[in-house]
Amino acid sequence: MNSRIIPIAAAAPTRERKRQAPRGRIVDPKALHEVQELLAARPRQADLLIEYLHLINDCYGRLSAPHLAALAQELRMAQSEVYEVATFYHHFDVVKEDEIGIPAAVTVRVCTGLSCELAGAPGLLGSLATDLGTEVRVIPAACVGRCEQAPVAIVGHNPVPNATDGVVRATVAAKAIHHVPNHYIELAAYRAYGGYQTLKQCLSGERDIDSVIGSIEAAGLRGLGGAGFPAGRKWRLVRAEPAPRLMAVNVDEGEPGTFKDRTYLERDPHRFLEGMLIAAWAVDAAAIYIYLRDEYHGCRALLQSELDKLHADPPMENMPEIHLRRGAGAYICGEESAMIESIEGKRGMPRLRPPYVAQVGLFGRPTLEHNFETLYWVRQILEQGGAWFASHGRNGRTGLRAFSVSGRVRKPGVHLAPAGITVQELIDEYCGGMTENQTFYAYLPGGASGGILPARLNQIPLDFDTLQPYGCFIGSAAIIILSDQDSAVGAARNLMRFFKDESCGQCTPCRVGTAKALELICRPHWDIALLSELSQVMRDASICGLGQAAPNAVDCVIKYFPHELDKAGSEAT
Repeated sequence: MNSRIIPIAAAAPTRERKRQAPRGRIVDPKALHEVQELLAARPRQADLLIEYLHLINDCYGRLSAPHLAALAQELRMAQSEVYEVATFYHHFDVVKEDEIGIPAAVTVRVCTGLSCELAGAPGLLGSLATDLGTEVRVIPAACVGRCEQAPVAIVGHNPVPNATDGVVRATVAAKAIHHVPNHYIELAAYRAYGGYQTLKQCLSGERDIDSVIGSIEAAGLRGLGGAGFPAGRKWRLVRAEPAPRLMAVNVDEGEPGTFKDRTYLERDPHRFLEGMLIAAWAVDAAAIYIYLRDEYHGCRALLQSELDKLHADPPMENMPEIHLRRGAGAYICGEESAMIESIEGKRGMPRLRPPYVAQVGLFGRPTLEHNFETLYWVRQILEQGGAWFASHGRNGRTGLRAFSVSGRVRKPGVHLAPAGITVQELIDEYCGGMTENQTFYAYLPGGASGGILPARLNQIPLDFDTLQPYGCFIGSAAIIILSDQDSAVGAARNLMRFFKDESCGQCTPCRVGTAKALELICRPHWDIALLSELSQVMRDASICGLGQAAPNAVDCVIKYFPHELDKAGSEAT
C-alpha cells in the first residue's frame, strides 16, 4: 500500500487571529457598563467572582445572562465558568433565557430545618405563600442558623425569630434591610478589659511559640467545627510547611441545629479575632480569609465594622491582611476544602486528599484552617492555662463545650457546659427541662449528621469519641430534642431531604444515594436490606463527610426505632 506523507512545512500558512474577548455570548454594552459601575475600582481577580456575583444579585435582584457575560469579560474568564459558579449556590437567582418580568420586590425564606419544622414551619410557609401575594416571593430554605428562635423566616436579609404570619407580613411592609446586632463588645470596650494584651505578649517575646502551642495542647483543645482534630498539633503541622502560609477561618455554620458561632460572634467578636491573630502569629500566616455564611448578614456588618476599627488602630505591626468573604448558601462549604474552593471563587466542591489543606490549601499554599469557636477559646486558655480548660468535664471527659440546644426544651440556646455531660443532665440543669406537657423521646447528639438516639440512651457522655459505638457522633455539639409528639421517621425524612438538596453532586454515591434514600424512606414500607446496602456504599465511596454521614439518621431509625417502622407499615396496610 502506497501512502503519501505531506510535510507540515508544506501546509499553507495561516494567520492566527487574536481573540478580543472570551468565547460565548456577545457582551451587551449596557450590561457591561452596569457591571463596570458596580465593580468600580475593585480588582478584577477571579477569586473575587462570588463577591461580585453578590454585588450584581443584591443590586438587581437577579443574575441575568447579559450581566454574567459582562462579568466574565471583566474578569477575563470563560462565560461557562461564571455560569457554573452562579448556578451552584442557592442564594444566586440566575435568570433563564426565556424568563422575563420584574423580580419580586422581596424574598421571604422560611427555614425548613428540623427545629423549625417541629415549631410549625410547614404551616407558616403555606400561609405566607397564600397571604403575601405575587409581589413577594416565598420559598423554603435550609437551616438558617437560628434554631433556638424557631420557627424563623428571613425577609430579605432580616431574620424574623419565632415567626408568625402577622409578624412576617409586618416586616415585609416595613422594608427592613437587615438586622445588625447592637449589644456586643466593641473594640474600645474589649481593650478596656485587657483585650489584645495576650497577643502583644506573644509579639514581644514574653510568650514564645512553643509555650503557646504547648498550652493549647495541654488544654486538649480540638477543632470545634465537627472534626475534632487537635488544634495544637495542627499549628505544628502547618508551621513546619514552607512559607508563605495562609489561614482560613470557617464561619459557614450550616449544620442544622448549630448556632453557637453566630451567638458568640454577636456577643464578643474581638475575642475570636484575637485568637485568630494569635494562631496566625504562631504559624506565621501571611494573610487570613474569614468565610462567613450568607445567612448571617447582620454578623457580617458587625464584623466588617470591627475589622475596619482594627485596621485603623492595629494591635500589631505588619498585621496580616484580613479578607472577609461571603458564602452564598451551600452547606457543603462547611467542609474545609470545599470552603477553600469557594474562597477561590469556584464551586464549593470538596477536594480529594491527600494532599491535605495543611500542605496544599488556599491558592496552593499551606493553610491553617479553623472553626470560629476553636479560635474563640485561645485567649482564655493562654491567660488561665491549659490545665484550667482541661480541669472541666464530667464522666471521665475534659474541657468545655458550647452546646447548641433546640427542639422541645424550655430554654433553647447556647449552653456552655462540661464536656462529657449527658443529654439528660443538659436538659435538666441547663435547659429548664422539657417543654410543658411533653416527654423526652429522642435526641440528635450532633446535628443533622450525627444520628438519632432514643431517650433511654440518655446517659452517654456527650463528647468526641463517645458516641461512635452507637452509630453517632457529636460533631459541632448541636443537640436537637424530640418529644413524644414527634417521630424519628419524620426527623430522618427531614434530614435526608436536606442532604439531597445540599449534595454538591460531585460524586455519584452521594448525589444519587441521598436522592434514592429519600425516595425509599418516604415509602410506607422501608426496604431495610436495600437501605442498608445503600448506606454502606455511601459510607465507603463518598468523597467527603456529607455523603458518608447522610445515612446516619436512617440507620439509627432502623436500629433504635423499629416500632415506628412496624407502626407505619401496619397503618399503610
